[in-house]
Amino acid sequence: MSGAGVGGASEERQAMQAHVSIILPVHNAEPWLDECLRSVLQQDFEGTMELSVFNDASKDKSGAIIEKWRVKLEDSGVHVIIGGHDSPSPRGVGYAKNQAVAQSSGSYLCFLDSDDVMMPQRVRLQHEAAVQHPSSIIGCRVRRDPPNSTERYTRWINQLTPEQLLTQGVPEDLLFFYEHLRKGGGVIRVDQSLLLYRHHPQAATHCVLETTIWTHRVRFLEEQALPRWAAFTIWNAGKQGRRLYRSLTAGSQRKVVAFCDVDENKIRKGFYCHEDSQERPKPRIPILHFRAARPPFVICVKLDLTGGAFEDNLRSLHLQEGQDFLHFS
Repeated sequence: MSGAGVGGASEERQAMQAHVSIILPVHNAEPWLDECLRSVLQQDFEGTMELSVFNDASKDKSGAIIEKWRVKLEDSGVHVIIGGHDSPSPRGVGYAKNQAVAQSSGSYLCFLDSDDVMMPQRVRLQHEAAVQHPSSIIGCRVRRDPPNSTERYTRWINQLTPEQLLTQGVPEDLLFFYEHLRKGGGVIRVDQSLLLYRHHPQAATHCVLETTIWTHRVRFLEEQALPRWAAFTIWNAGKQGRRLYRSLTAGSQRKVVAFCDVDENKIRKGFYCHEDSQERPKPRIPILHFRAARPPFVICVKLDLTGGAFEDNLRSLHLQEGQDFLHFS
């Protein structure tokens, strides 16, 4: 994330420019909006901050809730900008995000969904990281609600760029992130849980097929990461690791020298046979204990789901992220 402001601002707007603009698209968010906006009020960031809200044709009480919190936020020094439309149908979370960005003035953008909750230190810690790493997107860990949800949605602060195309029905955050990396940008993760992500039937995440996200992720892995490695190990001999292997092109599959795991039942099997392969004989990939495997690793284990056991195992190997391993999940 860089310190460049939003271009084209008037002198008056530049004089009012905030350090950080929190970008909040809203559509029928009445059940969650109070807690979401309270988390904005509770931020311990000492710089100037504004909230840019775009109400995407909400038909519930979202508008009234926003107005209620506008007074509280502005009394605490957080400038609030409210835009929106009352058309019969919403135009999508991507459209609402773009409109909220366009009406904002901050040097840095902090994206927040109306059903999520920020920890009080989120803006402060991510802004500190952004200042130190001006060409990087700044991410963080998230907590899930419910905790056993398989959904994980990473939020980012980043400067506005022309390539930020956000439309309904596509994984817009993911594509924006990948385009940033293709252009040579970096990624920094604040290694703390700074966001509570709610998993519920109305979540915008459900607008995007899981298979669509998976395909984008696999292709980016093969485009950007795997060409650097002559061989690699997939960390997870279970369902996700095998699915990744099957999703790779034949050339990338041939680079997989082993799976690794901690599950003794999987390790005792000795190998994974790719029955659908057209090769003869069919590939048989060894399954090893993680301490017997050699890096680099593509890790298909979700963080924060094993009570810290996986993270402890990974740290015990003293590896460098990006060079010796990368997280696919």
